[in-house]
Formats: sequence, structure tokens, C-alpha cells
Amino acid sequence: MAEQNDSQEKTEEPSQRKLDKASEDGQILTSKEMFVFTGMAAGLLLISLVPMFARDMLNAWGSLFQIDHAEMLDNNWFIKLEMAFWGLIMIAFFMGVPIVVVVLLTQITVGGINFSAKAMSFKGDRINPIKGLGRIFSVKGLVELGKSLLKVILLFSISGIVIYYYMPQVLPLSQSTLNQALEVMLYGFQILIGMLLIVLMIIAAIDYFWQRHTLMKQLRMSMKELKDEMKETEGSPEVKAKIRRMQMEQSQQSARQRDALENVSDATAVIVNPTHFAVALRYVAEEGGAPVILAMGKGVIAERIIEKANSHQITVFRNELLARALYFTGNIGAEISDKLYNSVAVVLAYIYRIDRGENMIEPDVSIPHDMQYDEFGQLIS
Repeated sequence: MAEQNDSQEKTEEPSQRKLDKASEDGQILTSKEMFVFTGMAAGLLLISLVPMFARDMLNAWGSLFQIDHAEMLDNNWFIKLEMAFWGLIMIAFFMGVPIVVVVLLTQITVGGINFSAKAMSFKGDRINPIKGLGRIFSVKGLVELGKSLLKVILLFSISGIVIYYYMPQVLPLSQSTLNQALEVMLYGFQILIGMLLIVLMIIAAIDYFWQRHTLMKQLRMSMKELKDEMKETEGSPEVKAKIRRMQMEQSQQSARQRDALENVSDATAVIVNPTHFAVALRYVAEEGGAPVILAMGKGVIAERIIEKANSHQITVFRNELLARALYFTGNIGAEISDKLYNSVAVVLAYIYRIDRGENMIEPDVSIPHDMQYDEFGQLIS
């Protein structure tokens, strides 16, 4: 029994497949404290921009109270009132939309956004009052309650300290103008929010690492689960069929390359890289058409192509990019890609002239950017 429990103990980090499945089920990393911190930080930044247009807003609102009763019958008063309210709506929009965007970006950065149908589906136990009370008084619920109480106490304490030290500047405001009082209050509000942000940043960092630790702990796997998943992945019929198909294609390609070695003696030139890749080309102007690939290969096949070319006194031209481009875009018995016509023409013209005994400087062959491959067949960015 103890042996079975040990085998079921979840001590291993979750696999990528387990993480992907959890994400599909809506179980992603998130941190409410990070939302609070980034939202308040964005709000503070926006508040710092308010003085640029707050003065005009205050003047618009103040003008509503600087009219006599006769003016109230005039349409100008209603126009001013409408303009003031529209200004208030614009401020709310200016403040609200960026904060929402910042909160969304925070979630994308922390754990990504995934719209899971399973997570959004209706579950009866969510509205079950008994289970709801169970969640509230569970260990997790009590821990969250304790965290919230500590956070509130800490934030209220910081607020009290800031207000206490800033109070001497607030008391004389009764003798100041409205604009002066608002400027002082706004500055004090920024200091208060700034101090709270420092505390919230610390809380958010702690909460992020705690939530990540909790999620990874929930998703841990036992050795048996890891083995079963590996067996399921590697042993699925689709994967096996794909592996067999790739092996068959590779085997057929190798067979074609070995059979094509007999045709190297008819080649006009062999392009190499220098020993990893080799492509034997044939081009005879009288036959017409584009150059044809007679044989190609890499590794041992490439070495045998070069040996046969040397034994038949066929010119071997070294150009790494051209050899790779011909190998990865061509097929044995087929014409070369039309994108390589100019590059191959330069090489064949050079080989034709040196075969006639002329002294030539090796040409600089230009390869199209979308035909430049590395040794693994990936386009070079």
C-alpha cells in the first residue's frame, strides 16, 4: 500500500502538454494584486496629466455659478452645462480606457489570455450556497481573507501616516482660492498614491510568485502520469504513421540518390558545399531546356559524387549557398528552380571557359535571398 502511495505522489513538474491542457480548461496564471498595482500606476500617470486640462474644466464648471437668475432663462446656461458634462465624460473616458488596456496587458504578460468554453460554462455548484460557504471557510478561503485583511491594514496605516504629515499644508487651504486648493490636494493625492503604489508593488510581486507556485503545485504530476503521457504521445497511431511515412520517404530518397550516382559521369559540373552537399548538373545548349539535376546528396553520398566527378574529370565548383539551394529546392531528374537560373548560368559560363583552358577569376555568385538555406534546410533570415 505504501508503495502504491509513493508511486502516486505528485513530485514532478508538469509537462508542456499538461500546461496546455490546463490553459484550455481556463486554468491559467493570474494575480489580482498585479491588476491592482498596474491599474493604480496607470491611474497615477493619468492623474499627473490632468492639470494640463483641469483648469479649463474648472473654469467651465465655475461659470455655471457666476450667473444671475435672468441668465438661467437663457439658452447659454444650458449650453455651458452641456459642455461641462461632456468634458466630465471625456475625462472619465480618458482615465478609464487606458486603465482597462493596462490591466489586459498585465494579464497577457503574467499568464496570457485564453477564452475557455469549459471555464465559462455553467456549473450548478457555483450557485450552491452550501458549497459557497464551504469555499469561504476552506483553508484557501481563510488564507485569502487573511491576506486581504493584512493588505487593508497595511494600506490604511500608510495612508494615515501620509495624511498626518501632509495635514499642515491642508489646514490653510480655507483661505486659498479653489484652484490653489485643488492643486495642493492633487499634489498630496499623488504623494499618497505613490506611497501606496510602492506597497502594492511589493504585495503584487509576492502574490505573483505565490500564485505561480500554487498553480505549478496543483499541476504537478506523478511519475506514473508522466510515463502514461509519454506512452500515449509516442504510441499514438497518428504519430507512428507519421514516423513510418517519414522513414519511408527518407529511405526512398536515399535509394534514388544511390541509383543516381551512375549518372554523375554525364554531368557538366558538380556544385559542392564543400563535402556536406553535392549536386551534379547537366546542361547542353543543343539539348535545350534548363540545367537538370543528375544526382545529389549529402554526407557520404556527397563524397561519392565528388569522387566520381574527379575520376571523370568533371569540374567541381565550391559555393556553399548555391549547393544548399539546389539541394533543398531540387529533385533528381528535374530541372533546377527558375529562381536559380542566373546563379547557375554564371557558374556554367565560368566552367565552360576554364574547361577551354582560359585563366579566369572565380565569379562572385549571387543567390536570391529567398533561396538561401542553412545546412538544416531552414531559410537564413
